[in-house]
Amino acid sequence: MFCGLEPRAPSGHRSLPQMKLLLVGWLLASVWAEAQDYYNLLGVGREATVREIRQAFKKLALTMHPDKKPNDKSAHDAFLKINRAYEVLKDEDLRKKYDKYGEKGLDEQQGGRYESWNYYRYDFGIYDEDLEIITLDRGDFDAAVNSGEIWFINFYFPRCSHCHQLAPTWREVAKEMDGVIRIGAVNCGDNGHLCRSKGINSYPSLYVYRAGQVTQYKFLIYQRFIILNISSECFPGNVFTEIEQAFSSGVGWLITFCSETGGKTDRQTDRQTGLILGTDTFQSQLAHHRWLVSFTFGEKNTASNEHKKLKAMLRNDHIQVGRLDCMVDAELCLSLYIQKSCLAVFKGMGVSDFEVHHGKNVLYNIVGFARESVSAHVTTLLPDNFPSDRKEPWLVDFFTPWCPPCRALLPELRKASIQLAGQMRFGTLDCTIHHHLCSMYKIQAYPTTVIFNRSSLHEYEGQHSADGILEFIQDLASPSVSVLDPESFQRRVKGRAGGEIWAVDFYAPWCGPCQALLPEWRRMARLVAGQVMVGSMDCQKHQSFCRSQGVRAYPEIRLYPSQPSPADTYMTYSGWNRDAQSLRMWTLSALPRVSVDLSPESFRDLVLLGPDHWVLDFYAPWCGPCQHFAPEFEVLARMVKGEVRSGKLDCQAHQQTCQSAGITAYPTVLGNQLMPLATMYTVMTFCLAKLALNSGLDNV
Repeated sequence: MFCGLEPRAPSGHRSLPQMKLLLVGWLLASVWAEAQDYYNLLGVGREATVREIRQAFKKLALTMHPDKKPNDKSAHDAFLKINRAYEVLKDEDLRKKYDKYGEKGLDEQQGGRYESWNYYRYDFGIYDEDLEIITLDRGDFDAAVNSGEIWFINFYFPRCSHCHQLAPTWREVAKEMDGVIRIGAVNCGDNGHLCRSKGINSYPSLYVYRAGQVTQYKFLIYQRFIILNISSECFPGNVFTEIEQAFSSGVGWLITFCSETGGKTDRQTDRQTGLILGTDTFQSQLAHHRWLVSFTFGEKNTASNEHKKLKAMLRNDHIQVGRLDCMVDAELCLSLYIQKSCLAVFKGMGVSDFEVHHGKNVLYNIVGFARESVSAHVTTLLPDNFPSDRKEPWLVDFFTPWCPPCRALLPELRKASIQLAGQMRFGTLDCTIHHHLCSMYKIQAYPTTVIFNRSSLHEYEGQHSADGILEFIQDLASPSVSVLDPESFQRRVKGRAGGEIWAVDFYAPWCGPCQALLPEWRRMARLVAGQVMVGSMDCQKHQSFCRSQGVRAYPEIRLYPSQPSPADTYMTYSGWNRDAQSLRMWTLSALPRVSVDLSPESFRDLVLLGPDHWVLDFYAPWCGPCQHFAPEFEVLARMVKGEVRSGKLDCQAHQQTCQSAGITAYPTVLGNQLMPLATMYTVMTFCLAKLALNSGLDNV
């Protein structure tokens, strides 16, 4: 998909009636634009979770679906609008682009299809309305299953009939097990990548997760009988009579022995166990120990029963658990900008090194956050420690707690901070609290991630993943893409040296497909380093120049071949796939050929009877893997040039010659004689690497 240039308004003087018409038109356009706001269309706030967005869309789908309005000609278009809004807002990457750039930052084809009314009524989000079943998405799955609690998770697909048959039983299990183990569900229709990464290949698939171990649940009827007959009552006296009666009727029991607490209040118990902190002990405790602190404002802790488990679950991680009342220690909370009840991890380096929890306030999420935070190097930033003039490089994430893409990015920042420990500092700034700092840096959408490197600022544009962040930082340290302007384009691309080849991406920052291409373009540049020069041109900044070069849509990818072809000669990429490997293959295919095409005669005279060492690619034109391997073989040919000659033989045109050489699969790489040891090692290493990368190489 391409993003077109924005049309320019016609110039010239207008009469008063024309101005009135324009004003009316502008007002109508403003009203229409407001009506098209995706959050307004679905009737949700900007802080809505994915589950809330899905529930809102389902309600609208059941009332607005064209199947329910067969005589309404506008129903189709109206439903497409809410469907497009749903498709964008449920995806954290698309949602950020929409928040930052509006509709012009999105692929125009989003939301072009929809399902029947029956699908939304019966299949859409089977467990979204069940309070006992926790629907997990890719953003919180790992935190849940690594929390130390027992999870029983149902991976299902909306159109799977067996999944619907299981649903009533799964709800019964969830009600029986409420408070004993966690019952979850993953919609593999919405989370296909997550399900594939967990090895889910059939539905429903039931798995038990505990302490990093996974057990697949295969015997549904038998196991259900056992689970549903576990009682969770507490008897004050002798229970042997109850046990005997249970066994005689075929009912099993799981028994624990408990004792009364003596009627003490939560606060009395917390005082005796050392859980309550105050200003007098806060500084000394946090300087020597790692703490998970619950900040409250006088109210009774509604999640106290859950939080009591935290101390036991975090004991092996050497994380102490405490509580601080901001109504009692108001000055301390004010100095930390704690304005409402929250949880924070202090990492044993004093009061200034802490991270606030912004995930779900449930046990599994809190435990996962605490374990990640103490091993990571992410700090909650305040005006006092904001890195505006620091010498060391900082990555600062400007975010708001209500923003789902912001919450999804936070664990990825922790992973990246571990990888870059000692090289870069990481911090987060809450823009709902520190408005002036966010305004100072002109933050307009969340999350916005900026690298502060002394006086230089670099805004991160890429996927919300640790790998994407690491690649971006690596590219800042050693840029693989040259940023071009009109002067450098004329000098370096148009005036390129005879053997140079340039690949140039013409883009606009607001263009959604351009943003998706950006990390792949940088990755491609690293893959072709030393062979092709790679550049990019910002056509929003240099609009007139791009127009003079005939660029009419974004992104436009051009390849300028080596001289002596005319300087203005270029090839335009028209492939559908814009991933790094596809772009690399297209780019390398433009390099001058090093290998030679062989015939049966030249194969006999030069390869079999000649004195030179050869490496050969036996291929067929119709073979897909052969086409993928062709540019790779040219890379190999350039690597061994001067020591070994490279040739290609078309086995469709010369079938008998290939059969006589023992070729049974395509592509096949062979050497004709005993090569020098170093060259043979180079060839074998290259070929095996391409085989591992699924380049299609069948035989070496």
